[in-house]
Amino acid sequence: MTDVTGPTGRRERKKAQTRRSLAEAALQLFLDRGYDQVGVKDVADAADVSVTTLFKHFPSKEALVFDQDDDREAALVAAVRDRAPGQSIPQALCTHVLRTLTKKDDPRFAEFLRMVEDTPALRDYAHRMWMRHEEAVARAVAQEIGAPENDAACAALAHFALETRALAGRYADPRRAVEEVFGLLERGWAGVRAGG
Repeated sequence: MTDVTGPTGRRERKKAQTRRSLAEAALQLFLDRGYDQVGVKDVADAADVSVTTLFKHFPSKEALVFDQDDDREAALVAAVRDRAPGQSIPQALCTHVLRTLTKKDDPRFAEFLRMVEDTPALRDYAHRMWMRHEEAVARAVAQEIGAPENDAACAALAHFALETRALAGRYADPRRAVEEVFGLLERGWAGVRAGG
């Protein structure tokens, strides 16, 4: 799902527009025809650019589907650092993970989620991209509680908090699954770190 914001110079605006056009063309083609039935040349043609240009903006076909990865890490770290007074770190992460399960501003989001879940290559890529933020979340947690950067409890909380999203997808009620897992994480975290 695409959300390119803010470049100020003409060249940067043009690059952002090309990237946005590619991501939108890819999403539409993937939703209309199925991910496996669309090639990168189809996407480039639909966006009226060359395949070389496509690869300047996106390193792989899967990356066309997941265009907001940099924003995700910043949002996860902000969930930890900018949580409400009195809100625990697991509660803040739970709230954030629950927000990632639904997106109301784009009517295609449910269709997008189905496509990802039904396409093994996309499902695996999405999981890898999501889990690569584990270290940043662990560092943010450690900073928040004054623990060493390589603290095992902080790393474990980050790992299991992020893994919860994939686990939730296996259940008929993903929201309830997330809440149950984070309830368990909350109790464990409270036992290990008072005031986290």
